[in-house]
Amino acid sequence: MPVETPLAAADWAAYYQLRYAVLRQPWQQPPGSERAPDDDAPTTTHALWRAPDGRVGGVARLSPGGPGQGQVRFMAVAPPWQGHGVGRQLLEFLEAEARRQGLRELVLHARAGAAGFYQRLGYAVVEPSHTLFGVIPHVLMRKDL
Repeated sequence: MPVETPLAAADWAAYYQLRYAVLRQPWQQPPGSERAPDDDAPTTTHALWRAPDGRVGGVARLSPGGPGQGQVRFMAVAPPWQGHGVGRQLLEFLEAEARRQGLRELVLHARAGAAGFYQRLGYAVVEPSHTLFGVIPHVLMRKDL
């Protein structure tokens, strides 16, 4: 299924539910913690991948960073779809959008355990980053577009 930008209210609800289920709920974070203040900014691009049965199976977003730079955040793929190319499709969609916007590089803070996935797609580790919820180490990664 192609990646798209969520438009319908039901798609937005499923988008945020998946972000919560994958990125926040396993660490006992409260509902609402999957949202960010700039989610509604006109410069933020949201990506949604739909499974063949119509359910949302992957989400991610792109927001502006520094000059010529975008940041990928909130990449989440439902467990049944992990390892099936969904994350790659989401990144390719956001990278194409970043190029369309004239951005020259993307950065992201990846969970250390996911760094290999991003490296296979051309991202390089820059340095260690924060530790989320006190238990999930992250690394800062970047890719020239």
